[in-house]
Amino acid sequence: MTLPTPLDGSVVPTRYWHRLDDGRIQCDLCPRFCKLREGRRGLCYVRARRGDEIVLTTYGRSSGFAIDPIEKKPLDHFLPGTPVLSFGTAGCNLACRYCQNWDISKAKEFDVLADEASPERIAEVADELGCRSVAFTYNDPVVFMEYAVDVADACHDRGIRAVAVTAGYLTPEPRREFFAHMDAANIDLKGFSEEFYRRLCAGHLDPVLETIEYVCNDTEVWVELTTLLIPGANDDDDDEIDRMTRWIVEHVGVDVPLHFTAFHPDFRMLDTPPTPPDTLSRAREIALGNGLRYVYTGNVYDPEGQTTTCHRCGATLIGRVGYAITRWGLDEEGRCATCGEPLPGVFEAHPGDWGSRRVPLRLGTVP
Repeated sequence: MTLPTPLDGSVVPTRYWHRLDDGRIQCDLCPRFCKLREGRRGLCYVRARRGDEIVLTTYGRSSGFAIDPIEKKPLDHFLPGTPVLSFGTAGCNLACRYCQNWDISKAKEFDVLADEASPERIAEVADELGCRSVAFTYNDPVVFMEYAVDVADACHDRGIRAVAVTAGYLTPEPRREFFAHMDAANIDLKGFSEEFYRRLCAGHLDPVLETIEYVCNDTEVWVELTTLLIPGANDDDDDEIDRMTRWIVEHVGVDVPLHFTAFHPDFRMLDTPPTPPDTLSRAREIALGNGLRYVYTGNVYDPEGQTTTCHRCGATLIGRVGYAITRWGLDEEGRCATCGEPLPGVFEAHPGDWGSRRVPLRLGTVP
C-alpha cells in the first residue's frame, strides 16, 4: 500500500468502501458496514464521508505516546523484558460498556489528540530509545489502519517490530492487509457467546473468531489472546470458559498463550465489582485442563499465574512478578535450559531488563 496523500493535515483517503444505489457510501472495513451520507461519520467516529469517498480523520495524530513493558500488552512470549513504544489515536468500532480506555476509544478526536508524529518520526524515536517494537494500543488500530500500516513499514525499515493490540473486529480483505504488516498481536476475545458481544459490545462474535483463526493459522504473526473476566457477565459460567478454551485448542492449537485479566469498574459498568483473584485462577485451571499449555492471569498479584513453565519438564522458563522478569530459564535459542524443549514465541538470546516502568513521551504538539 502506498503512502496516502493527505487532504488537509490529518485527513487521508481510505480504500475499503463502496457506493450504494441510494447515494450513501458503505464503509467495508469492519462488520458494522456503516452507511454514510455526506459529512457523516461511522460509529468509530474517525472514519467519515467527505465528498465521494471515506476518509480517515486522525492520520499522524495520537492521544499520547509512552514506553511500556511488552508484557503490558499483554505479550509474554514476544521479546520478554523489552520496552515497546506504545500509542493510540481516538475512536473504536465496538461499543463495550465496560471499556477500560473509554476516555480515548469513545472520545472525539479533537478531545484527546494532543500529539502528532509521522510514521518515520515514530520509527526514529523508537530506534533512538532502544525499543524493540512499536505497539498500536489504547484504542483499536483497526480504525486507524492506514496510519498503523505506514508506521509498521517505517519501523521495519529500522529493524523494529510492529505489535497490534486489537479486538479483531474487521472484514476479510482489510484483515489480510492489516496483519501482513504486523509481527505480533494480542487479540481480545471478549467472551464466547453472541449474546455477550451483542449486549455488552454492540458487536458479533463470529468475525472475531474468524480473525483469530486467520491470524493464527494463515500468517506468521505471533498471537496471544486476552479475555477480561467481568463479574456477572462472563466469569460465573464455567461452561462458557470450558467451551471457549476447547475452541482455542481445536481451532488454533495448544501453544497460543491465553491471558485471563481482572476487570475494574469503569465507563458504564461502575456498579460492577472488581474480579476476584480466585475467578482468574479457576478459569486458568479450566484452560490448562483442556490442554492449553500457557495460560496467564493479569491485573492481579499472582506470580504462579504469571510464570511461564516448560510443558514437558515443569521447569520455570520465565518467572514474573507483574511485568518484571524475575527468572530466566531459556537457552540462547529459546529452548528450556533443563530439557531442551522449544518454547513457542519470539525470543532473543537474552531477556530485556526494562521491568515495570512506564515512561510518557511527547513527540510533537498539536496546536
